[in-house]
Amino acid sequence: MSEVVKRYTRGDVTVVWKPSLCLHTQTCFRALPTVFDPRKHPWVHMEGAELSAIVEQVKRCPSGALALGAPAPAVEPTTARAASAVRIEPQANGPLLVRGEIEVRKPDGTIEHRSGSCALCRCGQSAHKPWCDETHSKVGFQG
Repeated sequence: MSEVVKRYTRGDVTVVWKPSLCLHTQTCFRALPTVFDPRKHPWVHMEGAELSAIVEQVKRCPSGALALGAPAPAVEPTTARAASAVRIEPQANGPLLVRGEIEVRKPDGTIEHRSGSCALCRCGQSAHKPWCDETHSKVGFQG
């Protein structure tokens, strides 16, 4: 079964949404409700804000469910991060948020590359390991 992937494009910017990775933190639509509105279909409206604001908001997605599928507009050097830097942030009673360029080797030997942000299961109960699927909230994980 293939993963559902949705693409929303305006100009040279494409926002890619992978629903199976979404943690439903509401980060996107709380910050840019004119672009991200889960009550509408399609729920991403690329005309709802300046492209630079959309790009910056997509970069803030904690799970990596939202990502950029095309080169982002130039970013000021003060906000650019080194491509080799990886940051891991354990979330209280939740997943490990990983930011940066990563390579995940799965038990079947396949390799998956991720760029930007993703959430790794920390409770051990996810049905989509190594990715978090919010099962930690259902099983009462504390950590």
